[in-house]
Amino acid sequence: MGWVRERQGLAAREKRFPLKGTCLSIYSRAVNSRLPLGEVLRDAFPWCAAEAEALAGLFRAYERAKADQQALDFDDLLLYWAEMMQEPELAAWLGERFTHVLVDEYQDTNRLQAAILLALKPQGRGLTVVGDDAQAIYAFRAAEVRNILDFPGHFSPPARVLTLARNYRSTQPLLDAANAVIALAPERFTKALWTDATGSERPRLVAVGDEMDQARWVAADVLARREEGLRLKSQAVLFRSSSHAAALELELARRRIPFVKYGGLKFLEAAHVKDILSLLRWASNPRHRLAGFRVAQLIAGIGPANARRLQDAMDAAPDPAAVRRAYVPPAGAQADWAALGVLLDRLDDAVASDWPAELQAVVDWYLPQLERLHDHPEPRRADLLQLVRLAAGHASRERFLTELTLDPPQATSDEAGDPSLDEDYLILSTIHAAKGQEWQAVTVLNVVDGCIPGDLATATPVQLEEERRLLYVAMTRARRHLSLMVPQRFHVTQQRRFGDRHLYAGLSRFIPPEVAMHFDTAGPSAPTWASGPLTPPPGPILDLARRLRERW
Repeated sequence: MGWVRERQGLAAREKRFPLKGTCLSIYSRAVNSRLPLGEVLRDAFPWCAAEAEALAGLFRAYERAKADQQALDFDDLLLYWAEMMQEPELAAWLGERFTHVLVDEYQDTNRLQAAILLALKPQGRGLTVVGDDAQAIYAFRAAEVRNILDFPGHFSPPARVLTLARNYRSTQPLLDAANAVIALAPERFTKALWTDATGSERPRLVAVGDEMDQARWVAADVLARREEGLRLKSQAVLFRSSSHAAALELELARRRIPFVKYGGLKFLEAAHVKDILSLLRWASNPRHRLAGFRVAQLIAGIGPANARRLQDAMDAAPDPAAVRRAYVPPAGAQADWAALGVLLDRLDDAVASDWPAELQAVVDWYLPQLERLHDHPEPRRADLLQLVRLAAGHASRERFLTELTLDPPQATSDEAGDPSLDEDYLILSTIHAAKGQEWQAVTVLNVVDGCIPGDLATATPVQLEEERRLLYVAMTRARRHLSLMVPQRFHVTQQRRFGDRHLYAGLSRFIPPEVAMHFDTAGPSAPTWASGPLTPPPGPILDLARRLRERW
């Protein structure tokens, strides 16, 4: 029997349980989609389906932990609101408080948000939603394009649909190509964008040999447009995934072309910002276990085990702050722990008039920790100064934490170097981060099957249609110039040095011949995708041809 138990224990340890970030994504999707856990795992996380029972237990423990710590997460804010709206008297009282309700970007709402809205205005009177089903690209947040598609039918008579088809951004050739891409979607609100903007340049399908050729072409094209008077800031390179820009970043660095990359770390996700906010939260709520666990480990000499023991003792005590004051840390951490205790006592005794000076005191205490914890503290220090500036616009610590959590800044200095170091810089961005932006010239990388659509996003028609909309969003960011890059092959990464193992790539399925006819072709490897002229490539290839002519 002992042997059997040992084998069972070994089998359990060999099982691959989802990582914490995946667990949180599963939980959030289940709450916001209002679907059973098993259905969420089957459709969005099939590799985790075997752990359904363990995940359900984990989520129950998570709910209990939040209740014990008197804390809510983002999903709870919606969930509790939706549950409140199930009470007819509360729903009627709340709905009567608002004569008009306007919801922007409705295509990016999830089922939970839609349920709240329909309970708020069940008859539809005074309710207006604005959105574009063709730009519904955030299903990874459990957003449902069906919310906007089905909206008119929720009311009797059906809601009136007003179509805004005039475009003030792009030229007509670019709109013709984008219209052709989205016209192949099987279900949508029918509209064809048009414009009065002048311009006859058609978008380009640029065929190149591989990703390195793509990087060289883009760098040369960016510089050529700059010589024509188009600043780097007016040009953008977009991509499906941040990793798709790796070769281009190397080429831009080699040519000393400054750039700023978006779509990476968000402000509240940066470690140094999390540290500061956790300290403020722990001061406001000593039972906030996650905040306390993080703050305790900022002290050199206090690791996860000591931090966990402290939190366990605080959870069990009627006065957690008293337990924190009586805590005796390891010998090497006593001086720093005492300084942290002085700061927390000051925050505990603070009154409203002390804000935002108390945040400045937190930052002053944290700066030595910043120097110790991070190799490049300067960009992070700039974020903390920005945090102090933001605090001045809020009346209290509680209001600051609430507003910053619900409406955070989008970027952090972790993403790239300070753009002010150069007078001009190229924009690199994921397509998701580019939504709502526009540039004079836009280049989209890797418009091939496996990248757009992504190879992990073709399992269901719903996922595939979101990828089509993603390409549409990328194309409609351009005002006058648009290039879709089509590498012909991708080299295999796991191979011997100087190996040439590669895979061939095909033009994205979203650009069949009837769509390709709206493009001109360009590039050294351009096939006959379209009837437009073949444009010679700029940069190194032309230089090589000139040198060969001069030699002979």
